Amino acid sequence: MKHIEGNFKGVREVNIYYQGWLPEEKVKAVLLVVHGLGEHCGRYMNVVNYFVPLGYAVYGLDHVGHGKSGGKREYVESFDDFTDTLAIYYKMIAEWLPDIAIFLFGHSMGGTIATYYLLDHQHDFKGAIISAPLVKVGDSVSPATITMSKVLSRLAPKMGVVALDVNSLSRDPEVVEAYVNDPLVYHGKTTARIAGELLSAMQRITTEAGNIALPMIIVQGGEDSLVDPSGAQMLYEKANCADKTLQIYEAFYHEVFNEPERDVVLTDVENWLEAQMTG
Repeated sequence: MKHIEGNFKGVREVNIYYQGWLPEEKVKAVLLVVHGLGEHCGRYMNVVNYFVPLGYAVYGLDHVGHGKSGGKREYVESFDDFTDTLAIYYKMIAEWLPDIAIFLFGHSMGGTIATYYLLDHQHDFKGAIISAPLVKVGDSVSPATITMSKVLSRLAPKMGVVALDVNSLSRDPEVVEAYVNDPLVYHGKTTARIAGELLSAMQRITTEAGNIALPMIIVQGGEDSLVDPSGAQMLYEKANCADKTLQIYEAFYHEVFNEPERDVVLTDVENWLEAQMTG
């Protein structure tokens, strides 16, 4: 496979790092990977190594404040900083590979960004693969907590408010160890601004998910303690797609593509993609 990398200017002139992996032969379609909170696009090598030999090109960027991109770690002025930067990158890929179908692939907070992005840009894509999407405020989160999060987002936006439980990522200890030792992963607490912006984005998605009509597959770990699995169910039920699939893997944790049985998930996504390409 061929590997490319580079940088471009995102919103607010922030330097954004991107990578791409392409098959040696003709590109069948593109998977545009939108990574989750605190991580970076280089953590999706299971996806790259599976799909590139099948003829798919895989592209990813490090969000502002993540990985090799610029910006304060896990901080944005607005949630639109994520989606507006994604729009710039999408246009770059569409120019590099004109007339090639592009599928949006988002995991966790990347699932939030991808779903939010689809509300305004779904016609740019052949379909969407959404993994463990953070799209629904958990039932245990009180209205007072939501209000306080939004207040903190305005008054103390750079304050750390919550840390990730790394042991909930995967049942594969090697995945957890690699995450802990990855210098490009942010291991501090999530800033109040991102928490507040995520809550606002989730509320918009909950309200407008019925406007999404492109083909979609949602994959979700049934034992995911980082993202409420009911969010995947909500998105599946509300999306107005004639072609939609929900796959819940009962014993899986948060990162279904990094679980010991990851090949089951990858095969399910491959079969779904092939159906979209031939349908």
